[in-house]
Amino acid sequence: MLTIKSFTFNPFSENTYVVYNEFNNAYIIDPGNFSPAENLTLKQFVADKELKIVNILLTHAHIDHVLGLQWAFDEYKVPVMLHEIEKEILDRNPIDAMRFGFQFKAFVGEILYLKEGDILKLDEDELKILHLPGHSPGHIAFSNEAQKLIISGDVLFEGSIGRTDLYKGDHAQLLESIRMKMFNLHAETQVYNGHGNPTNIGFERDYNPFFK
Repeated sequence: MLTIKSFTFNPFSENTYVVYNEFNNAYIIDPGNFSPAENLTLKQFVADKELKIVNILLTHAHIDHVLGLQWAFDEYKVPVMLHEIEKEILDRNPIDAMRFGFQFKAFVGEILYLKEGDILKLDEDELKILHLPGHSPGHIAFSNEAQKLIISGDVLFEGSIGRTDLYKGDHAQLLESIRMKMFNLHAETQVYNGHGNPTNIGFERDYNPFFK
């Protein structure tokens, strides 16, 4: 059974997740830790729970979701997994950082690619990959239907949706991704998103103003 621990990190108030099971195997998803204090918070949690980090997963590679990526890779020495077409976004981060007035080095480390329909297995637990473009071209989510949960990055928020004014964003494509894939999930599915509070599919299907 999967347990989800969330942390809100960096000036963008990004949600970083540690997903782990009863065997203490774990994924870090979207490491946004930015400061030494945030690095320590994440490292201490992993140590206190005696977790073994198996992989680092990215829903997408916008800079607020990868500020701690190099640190996490160097600390745990496990491959980073993302959608192949999102690699372009990852490679743009040094340029994007300049827009916000700081320096950011390109990621250096092992990368493995995921695609729609892939299944990640953490012992007896599974995360199914959903490709949900619109906020970014290679945006994916990690869905566990047995526990009715999805870690979905910046696609669907509580009463809102991800922005589409960034590089290669597409508003119509984002709405289609949500309607055709996320809204087909069970109404009780908990949505662990990239910013703000968790929500659930049933509530967003009924009340999200972007779908009225």
